[in-house]
This record gives sequence, structure tokens and C-alpha cells, in this order.
Amino acid sequence: MEFLVRTENPLPNDTPGEVRDQSKKGERERAVGLREAGVLKRLWRVPGRSAAIGLYEVEDPATLHDALVSLPMWKWMDITVGALATHHQGKKP
Repeated sequence: MEFLVRTENPLPNDTPGEVRDQSKKGERERAVGLREAGVLKRLWRVPGRSAAIGLYEVEDPATLHDALVSLPMWKWMDITVGALATHHQGKKP
């Protein structure tokens, strides 16, 4: 199944710089791992925001949940998930 996942990553304003830097580094490393595992297919940064849009491909929603909560910053994320289906492009089913 494919999912379009939108994340906002607002770390609390009082987060120390060192924690902020380590969180971002961990996030990048985990994204690379998800990409290598074939779970994260594409990732786009949203200009001007601390946000991203990702295309994930997993067996089921539970597997997607596991992938998302494995991200170091997940506890601060506002996450919106949309399941994707193949478009028939005008063809009758």
C-alpha cells in the first residue's frame, strides 16, 4: 500500500540547540534507513516550513505506524496520512 504522509516538525521553542541538532541528525539517519528498506520512496521538503511530504510504501497501516514512530522526532510531529489508490485515468473499471 502507498501512503502520502505530511509531517510538521515543530520542536518546542525551548529545545536546547544541541538537542535540536541531534534530533535533526537522527531524523536524517532514520530516513536513510527507511529509504534503504524500501519503505520511504520519496521525500520532499516544504519550503519555508519545518515540514516534509513523504511517499511511503508498506504492507499495511500498522507497518506505516511502526515506521513513523521509529522517527526520532515523532513525538513532536503533527502527522497527516492519506492512503493512495491507483487512478484509472478515465478507464471504466
